[in-house]
Amino acid sequence: MPKVTVDGVEIEVPQGATVLQACELAGKEIPRFCYHERLSIAGNCRMCLVEVAPGPPKPQASCALPATEGQVIRTDSEMVKKAREGVMEFLLINHPLDCPICDQGGECDLQDQSVAYGRGASRYDENKRAVTEKYMGPIVKTVMTRCIQCTRCVRFAEEVAGIEEIGAIYRGENMQITSYLERAVTSELSGNVVDLCPVGALTSKPYAFNARPWELKKTPAIDVMDAVGTNIRLDSRGRAVLRAVPRINEDVNEEWAHDKTRHAVDGLTHRRLDKPYVRKGGKLVATSWQEAFDAIKANWSGDAAVVAGDMVDCETMFAARELAGSNMLEGRQTGLAYDTSSLSAVNFNTTIAGIENADVILLVGSDLRREAPLVNTRIQKAVRKKGAKVFAIGPQTDLTYKVEWLGDDLGALAKAPKALADALKTAERPAIIVGGGALRYEGVHGAALAFAKKYKLVKDGWNGFNVLHFAAARMGGLMLGYAYAGGIKALAAKKPKLAFFLGADEVDYSLFAKTFKVYVGHHGDNGAANADVVLPGAAYSEKSGTWVNLEGRVQRGERAVFPPGDAREDWAIFRALSDVLGKRLPFDNLDQLRAAMAKAVPALGQEGLADYGWSEPKLETKVSGKIADYPIKDFYLTNSICRASPTMQRCSAELVHGQEWLEAAE
Repeated sequence: MPKVTVDGVEIEVPQGATVLQACELAGKEIPRFCYHERLSIAGNCRMCLVEVAPGPPKPQASCALPATEGQVIRTDSEMVKKAREGVMEFLLINHPLDCPICDQGGECDLQDQSVAYGRGASRYDENKRAVTEKYMGPIVKTVMTRCIQCTRCVRFAEEVAGIEEIGAIYRGENMQITSYLERAVTSELSGNVVDLCPVGALTSKPYAFNARPWELKKTPAIDVMDAVGTNIRLDSRGRAVLRAVPRINEDVNEEWAHDKTRHAVDGLTHRRLDKPYVRKGGKLVATSWQEAFDAIKANWSGDAAVVAGDMVDCETMFAARELAGSNMLEGRQTGLAYDTSSLSAVNFNTTIAGIENADVILLVGSDLRREAPLVNTRIQKAVRKKGAKVFAIGPQTDLTYKVEWLGDDLGALAKAPKALADALKTAERPAIIVGGGALRYEGVHGAALAFAKKYKLVKDGWNGFNVLHFAAARMGGLMLGYAYAGGIKALAAKKPKLAFFLGADEVDYSLFAKTFKVYVGHHGDNGAANADVVLPGAAYSEKSGTWVNLEGRVQRGERAVFPPGDAREDWAIFRALSDVLGKRLPFDNLDQLRAAMAKAVPALGQEGLADYGWSEPKLETKVSGKIADYPIKDFYLTNSICRASPTMQRCSAELVHGQEWLEAAE
């Protein structure tokens, strides 16, 4: 490893490191605008200038210069100071004095670096240039006069999102960043360019003019819009969550979040359930908690069925299970009935970060771009950086990288086409990903396991067998036993007298026509409309909870705000109901509940990857049929929070259904 000297301190740096990275290893802060750790090097902002010897007697861009043996680097010389002041002065020549009205104010790289590295005054007194606004869709607001052409957004769109819809037009001082034909950016990851933009050129359209960062309370939380378990920070003021932004977690979401994660939060204040309801004369009537509990007690026979929705936390599912006192538990509300006798056989065993290392990947009935966008970015990275080959069984769809489609016949699992078989013979780290579009067909689970065994997808140091879930509550529910043999149809066939539905809005309620239905949830969606009693619960932002992501990673989020009106945390509802039903639950607070849950399921007692081991259930391997479609038809409207969100409704109308959305001036 080469040794370099940074401001008089000799350090050893990894082979291939840049001078900028060497300076940071030495503890020196290097200003930058275009450089970003997860994007390719552009070297066009020139803010990261340093003095390097041996070399020309002038400052050099440290982001694009390799660190080599014997270099002497100066980051604090007079030459470097003047050079940075000059670069900053040029950047500010055309930048408008928008800070008081700019949404980036208070968290702007340009503000911070102009104070730290800029001159005290400008010598420029000519007219500033102006750039017409560009339309980028319902998520990204543009003020392109502020743009400094760092091209972070361009590189992100191509290298991470996998779409080439953002680019530069014209040259020199006239250069402008724009979307293709000034149309909406169609990527489900478009909101990330707001975080990447070092100035106020790209800001969040739904969040525009809502708050300043210093006004907000910041709470670490876990996203529930899919099963990836994206680590997020909820920024709230008063009793409203104003935005969600990603937290860095290299093992899960890196530093990205998809647009549902970021912008469905405005649905948390719409269509909310804030008081109990009881059905009288065919209509739901607002009532008191006592009357609602009495109605449940009148139909209580000692046990009950429980159906868990897609966003429920483990604490709620555990409390409901303990009160129900039966094995009539189900979380796969859309009708899936795959075998769950081995949790390792329904887990994403390669892990989210590990799938980047796969060299041959077979997708079976999975539209990854809509079901788990941040897993899709990992595979795109494997294809782009490491040359991985991707094959897929199912209807063709745009996954943003090269895929060899093998048709939609599931028979390809039993007899792999030659191209796939040849690739697997030489693969060192092969993987299969089985999605919800395939698991609904008889025999697919067993056939996929047999395929993994035949082509040695599971071996020492590598497990390439993966099932892709897209519900945040799924793995936690399976660990708690929410998987009735035969699925939800078999559960409904038992005709339970009473059933609790925990935020379950995707259920076919006609199956439970003879059952007394109690809905515990936070939005007046399909579940509430079909219930006999509605108990208002808390959304994910209004309670501290435990969620398990698709790779079996146990994670916890904290409460950002309180539920509205008479709504209560879900586990507390079951604790209070247990007193009325004469079946008192043995916990009075969240810590006691978590202790009881950890005793029942030890893996839920600590954060991190749960160890399921590896065991293969003996299943039917005969498979036939064709994958007709994928489960997610509309990426932006997959749950009750999204359906209540004005931003998600607009995204759906414009980006999925092609509805034109005119701005006021048009």
